[in-house]
Amino acid sequence: MKKTNRVIGFDPKERILEKAKNYVESVETFLDERDQAVPLLLRAFKHADSKLKQEILLLLGSFAKEQSIGPLYEIMTNGTENEDIRNLAAIQLSVMGPLLKDPQPLVDKLLKDIASADAVLRSHATFALGWQGNFEAAIPLVERLYDSDERVCESAVNALCNLRDDRILPLLRERLEHGGAEQKHGILLNLWRFAAKRLEVIDVYLNCLEHDDPYVRFDALACFGLLAEARDHLEVYRKLLKDADPRIRSLAIKRLAEDAADAALQRFPKEIEALLDDPDMKVKRVALGILSKKRL
Repeated sequence: MKKTNRVIGFDPKERILEKAKNYVESVETFLDERDQAVPLLLRAFKHADSKLKQEILLLLGSFAKEQSIGPLYEIMTNGTENEDIRNLAAIQLSVMGPLLKDPQPLVDKLLKDIASADAVLRSHATFALGWQGNFEAAIPLVERLYDSDERVCESAVNALCNLRDDRILPLLRERLEHGGAEQKHGILLNLWRFAAKRLEVIDVYLNCLEHDDPYVRFDALACFGLLAEARDHLEVYRKLLKDADPRIRSLAIKRLAEDAADAALQRFPKEIEALLDDPDMKVKRVALGILSKKRL
């Protein structure tokens, strides 16, 4: 019987992907072999699925900062790449920026990109510029607050807040009044970070709890609890228990149950009892839990 030689093909792409997965799973191995690991991960990135791409970006951003800046920038600016991946690259650049020995080349590129005619690139570059102490970017980022694209406006809010400069708070308050829905959302979710202006920010949230838009009220309430205890604002929560939006009623009664159940029962038991007939089951359940304490 004649023997035939059988050659088993070997796909180098699969080998690269397998090695990349090993590095992702073992940071120690990556650090031991960093010089060869970084270029291999960048080769693997081109063939990886979305999940592996994300893991590669996180690994490079965490442990290979100087070496990763150029590749991460190329990924962020690559118009053919998945938007979630480009966004993650932008996030990594903003995290790594203040850790670079010389961030100026990166800053120069990003400042050019935020003036691009491509709104998607403007948005990613705007976000990437936002790191603590990057004051050179402050004025260009303020200009992006008024961008024609809503995504860019929201990225500008996040970037400016990441600068950690309390002087931009009045400007954010102005945009909270006149900006678009997404920009308002971004501002409300970031204002609590201005810890040095705590009382001023609390005042902003209290005003927004009176807003006609239920989405503004909900965002304000969600962040209000990060700065103020429910027990210190019982009358505010008393009013929120009657809000037309079930999400707001649910969050309000939940906060009272966690922080001020006894005080709320003493101050306005009838409003809590009324929630037993609320159409939202979550609201009913929490109200019943508070009232059960009264019966003990």
